[in-house]
Amino acid sequence: MAGGKGILKFDWFTIFLYTALVGIGWINIYSASLSDTSSGFFDLEQIYTRQLFFIFLSIVLIIFILAIEAKFYERFSSIIYIVSLLSLLGLFVFGKNINGATSWYAFGSFGLQPSEFAKAATALALAKYVSDIQTNVKEFKHQLRTFIIIALPAILIIPQPDPGSALIYLAFIFPLYREGLHFVYLLLGFFAAALFVSTLVFGVVWITLGVLLVAGFIFFKNRKKRPGIFKYIIITTACIGFAFSVNYIFNNVFEQRHRDRFNIVLGKEIDSKGIGYNTNQSEIAIGSGGWTGKGWTQGTQTKGNFVPEQHTDYIFSTVGEEWGFLGSMLVIVLFIALFVRILQLAERQKNQFSRVYGYSVVAILFLHFFVNIGMVTGLFPTVGIPLPFFSYGGSGLWGFTILLFIFIRLDASNYYYT
Repeated sequence: MAGGKGILKFDWFTIFLYTALVGIGWINIYSASLSDTSSGFFDLEQIYTRQLFFIFLSIVLIIFILAIEAKFYERFSSIIYIVSLLSLLGLFVFGKNINGATSWYAFGSFGLQPSEFAKAATALALAKYVSDIQTNVKEFKHQLRTFIIIALPAILIIPQPDPGSALIYLAFIFPLYREGLHFVYLLLGFFAAALFVSTLVFGVVWITLGVLLVAGFIFFKNRKKRPGIFKYIIITTACIGFAFSVNYIFNNVFEQRHRDRFNIVLGKEIDSKGIGYNTNQSEIAIGSGGWTGKGWTQGTQTKGNFVPEQHTDYIFSTVGEEWGFLGSMLVIVLFIALFVRILQLAERQKNQFSRVYGYSVVAILFLHFFVNIGMVTGLFPTVGIPLPFFSYGGSGLWGFTILLFIFIRLDASNYYYT
């Protein structure tokens, strides 16, 4: 158990940032869910009351997490990971379908989404494996095993279907890169994403011609170095093959709602009243806030319920409308401060397990933040990714709380007692 000295040595700046984000998040959830029929803070039928209840349970979780000996998380990381996989598997038998996704266990009027907790479990398992004395992420066999650890929960999440939650597992590439994974993996990932989007925009024929021209230019530019022509042929063929697979993936793997959202963002369709309604109304709400906003609970878009489910994935549109550009920037600055602080804490760790876990935490939180803000402002398609500590929901809040405070506990132990 953590002693009195340990309680004083927890990183209180990180805890302050967490508290500020959760508090500001609840203030905006209150505004987004307030209605003329609201009956008070003690009515669990009200969304803002439920979120208060979730916040209270988060405090209990925090006390429990910080009280446990730090070595527990490393010692039992594999068991925690296996339990999380079993909880994801159990959804296919016992899960409840909500809004077309079987992602929840139902407990009366409350639900629990195991994918939110699987992120912390995967981070622990990855940190445990990478920190093993026999592991070297520069070797292919160890890279393959780390990719399997990351991919297993994502594979179980995709069929629910919940592609947004599965997308977050790409964040684990970042801690692997910090530990020595070659930069080429990041480059390939960005290149594949760019090639995928470019093929959707310009078509296979133009992308094929473009790949051939670029490959030819690079080959002739380096001809004095006698480059291996077969290497260029293999890489070029792989790129063209991937481009030809894009349409099949887009039309057969993606669901219609995902295809519609991509087409809207890419400008291939205009549907401000159908699948693009949420994003369109969110942009209107944010734009109408101006510099200082319309004031708390005074947002006309928010009060009029023009943005569906605004208290969940689109909560940032409430910030933009009621608190304006200045309020939005304050929230963004708080998030950035949290990311920077976690990176600082991760770098000062005296063992690799804690460092890898810390980098996993900041990567997961940042990707959630980046995609959600991009989604709400119309830069990315709607993929159902909540804003950490802001969006309504017990599972999301508890999952992010567990993820962050395990690291705070590890930091207190590793930095001050070793």
